[in-house]
Amino acid sequence: MSRTHTQARELSELAHLRRAKDLMDREYDQPLDVPRMAQEAFMSPAHFARQFKSAYGETPYGYLMTRRIERATALLRRGDLSVTDVCMAVGCTSLGSFSARFTELVGETPSAYRAREHIDSGLPACIEKEASRAGIKKRRDTD
Repeated sequence: MSRTHTQARELSELAHLRRAKDLMDREYDQPLDVPRMAQEAFMSPAHFARQFKSAYGETPYGYLMTRRIERATALLRRGDLSVTDVCMAVGCTSLGSFSARFTELVGETPSAYRAREHIDSGLPACIEKEASRAGIKKRRDTD
């Protein structure tokens, strides 16, 4: 197989992985499993899981949960929803699993995070989101 053909195949595969990643970004609050994500990427579930981790450095489930926790932090900062309501709003079905993952990624329980005062930095929401994502990723990488 020629180098050009191999590169074209790799680019095509990355585009398919991006389709699944976009699905997770867009429908994080929906029930998503690896077979559904793999279908979006036109791959078998096992091949998809391996390729996703190779391309993005984390498992599809890990990526999806990070998106859900990022959204949960925004909802908890508002303070008008209970932790259970936030858990369900971001697509998690188990409060225990949600709380454990939230604590692992954010460094405090959802209840403690919700109760804490959150100072408005005055930054645009897109910048806040990137800063939050970087903080969550840093905590996950150091654990």
